Amino acid sequence: MNELSHHHLAGCELYRHAWPDWDGAKDLASLPYLHVGVFKHAEFRTQADGIRFERTLRSSSTTGSSASQIYLDSKSSALQAASSSAILEDFIGAEKRPLLIVDSSRSLIDRSGVSARIAAAMSLRPLASDMVFLLGDGNDPSTMVWDRLRCTLEKHDTVIVYGFTWILWLAWGNANKPPDIEELLAEKTIFFVHSGGWKKLDAIKVGRAQFDTALLHSLSDDSRVIDYYGLVEQVGMVYPLCRCGARHVPAWGAVLVRDPWTLEVLPDGEVGMLQLMNTLAWGAPYHNVLTEDLGRVVPGQCSEGRNGTRFELVGRIPKSEIRGCANV
Repeated sequence: MNELSHHHLAGCELYRHAWPDWDGAKDLASLPYLHVGVFKHAEFRTQADGIRFERTLRSSSTTGSSASQIYLDSKSSALQAASSSAILEDFIGAEKRPLLIVDSSRSLIDRSGVSARIAAAMSLRPLASDMVFLLGDGNDPSTMVWDRLRCTLEKHDTVIVYGFTWILWLAWGNANKPPDIEELLAEKTIFFVHSGGWKKLDAIKVGRAQFDTALLHSLSDDSRVIDYYGLVEQVGMVYPLCRCGARHVPAWGAVLVRDPWTLEVLPDGEVGMLQLMNTLAWGAPYHNVLTEDLGRVVPGQCSEGRNGTRFELVGRIPKSEIRGCANV
């Protein structure tokens, strides 16, 4: 992380303005970081040999405010794809299966950049034998194209389904499915992967237990619902919720918790602002960001035997802007 921070300080003038006197760290807490909010107001890019920018990733802002913009380069994109694939493989296996995306294929066609929503779906692409988009309109869960789902279920017993949390609920979990679809779903194995937060479901009083039960109804015992947390400012780092109720940090990442008032690092178990790090970001200094999410490091060992530091999401900083891509 020291090497990566020096790389960004050398190649990004804005980053140097934020940390003009930094010259190395002896521990994670002393590394230079940026608050996620700055990516809404400034364009951070690191210029260096071998860095070639390809696209822009935008957060899914739902409040009318500016969206975060993350500039992706080819080197970082390759690392990020490998990262998300390795993390998700650990939860659903490496076997390639059809990927059903509860979104519209039109979401891929956007000259202004790639949305966080479609980027989340594409993180599963390495695990897909093929992809099927299930919505006619990505912003209208009622436009489910049941014929596409029917065709896939007639040919395959195991599939992966990805959707933003609230869209997946309205389009699938709480939808009135055609009777033959219900019959086709019986005893199928489906890995539901969702992200994007619970704000809209909290408003209609839908909790995790109800959500999972509705999705898993009539499916095989091997089926699973996987809720993962991620940020547009931390591309390639996804944090699925394991069965012990925590999220695990991979070996190429780290998490700290800071006091919202003093910014001092808090001991394990105490709630504060989550700071997330990764070694994947070379084209812009989003390798170390302080989030507006509240959480705590969970001490002890995982009952599933998973390695890595565990953390728990608790909520958001009061009065902070509701995030469109990872609100909790």
